[in-house]
Amino acid sequence: MLRPRDPRAELAALCERGLDWHTGGTRVLPSARNARRAAVLVLFGVLDAVPAQTSAVGIPDVGTAHGGVPRDLDVLLLRRASTLGSHPGQIAFPGGRVEASDTGPVAAALREAVEETGLDPEGIEPLGTLPPLPVPVSNHLVSPVPAWWARPSQVAAVDHAETVDVFRMPVADLLDPASRANTEHAVGGISYRAPAFTVDGRLVWGFTAIVLSRMFDELGWSVPWDPDRVVRPDR
Repeated sequence: MLRPRDPRAELAALCERGLDWHTGGTRVLPSARNARRAAVLVLFGVLDAVPAQTSAVGIPDVGTAHGGVPRDLDVLLLRRASTLGSHPGQIAFPGGRVEASDTGPVAAALREAVEETGLDPEGIEPLGTLPPLPVPVSNHLVSPVPAWWARPSQVAAVDHAETVDVFRMPVADLLDPASRANTEHAVGGISYRAPAFTVDGRLVWGFTAIVLSRMFDELGWSVPWDPDRVVRPDR
């Protein structure tokens, strides 16, 4: 039987040691010199209402799920409006560009999260930052900011011109092998695969899935899944 992990402590340790995104040549910025800085809040906490799905086998006990992760752990996500010029309709982390008034990526991620979801920043404990990850399609260099939701607050889509839905997704469901998949895309005539997740009819792919997948691997939360399962997102 797996012992429950301490997600907050493991996330903080990950921020201290960092990681390699292992994206190879698939995320080369078209103009690195003019890349715009951005930050996203990767906010983990404890579920207050949404239970994890239990359809998969291999869950050790009532307190833990795949990889020994507590079953009540979740991550905050949102769905972008389909009318946006970049990444329309995609599931994403709260976040946006680092403004001149921001003291750094942590401040930017928190500010954007408040603007997009209405969360109370007083209940958020930033744990550090991870190395910036290029987003070639919009020429951004994005810093993930892992954080812990010490005092969860109500969230909702504040501006429907930008965000149409805000929700907390169980990490146990993301780790379920039945939820794991890849997307395929071509770069320079070469086909590449990138991580994806399918949970309760929602498809998480692109930047968000890459960040979650690499974090799960580095944290030791991932369990074996079928990499030959391919999904095709609607663009």
